[in-house]
Amino acid sequence: MKRRGNIYIVSAPSGAGKSTLCRELLKSYPDITYSISHTTRSPREGEKDGVDYHFVSRKAFEERIEKNMMAEWAEVHGNYYGTSIETLKESAAKGVDVLLDIDVQGAKQLCEKMPECITVFIMPPSMEELLARLEKRGTDTPETISRRMQNAQGEMAESGFYQHVIVNDDLKAAVASFESVVANCRGLEGGK
Repeated sequence: MKRRGNIYIVSAPSGAGKSTLCRELLKSYPDITYSISHTTRSPREGEKDGVDYHFVSRKAFEERIEKNMMAEWAEVHGNYYGTSIETLKESAAKGVDVLLDIDVQGAKQLCEKMPECITVFIMPPSMEELLARLEKRGTDTPETISRRMQNAQGEMAESGFYQHVIVNDDLKAAVASFESVVANCRGLEGGK
């Protein structure tokens, strides 16, 4: 019997290293699919429909919400972002693992609809280190960094919701912990 695919939800405050950890995990597990979100925002230069996002109209997205076709969604800065529930269910049924990089609010929505999801929270080693990482990136204004730091406190307070919490103090160790979560979840599935 073919195993069902796992749905891995990864959340973290901005600057905790979530994108880097996800990239590293996908190098070790190239068979895991990275979820492509739907959005109503316009494509940025170089972005491709179906690769970076599924770009849809506001009307089409709202119809998807009304028909319960979104596993999770949110409106951010006037645009909708969300994940298609059909895509996740089809992937799981085909035995394909899917990795989602979504915020705490989206994770909670998705777990209500698909409680079998495996949840991972990436924690920075400290607030001081998080601030240093955000400043080092050099991409945000001081106001944006301040807002991200405030948001981080709220997000980290929700880490107890997640099944696995990985502190990204040392990248190599954090990647190994993340890979271990996937290996264990796949091993448990195979024993059923």
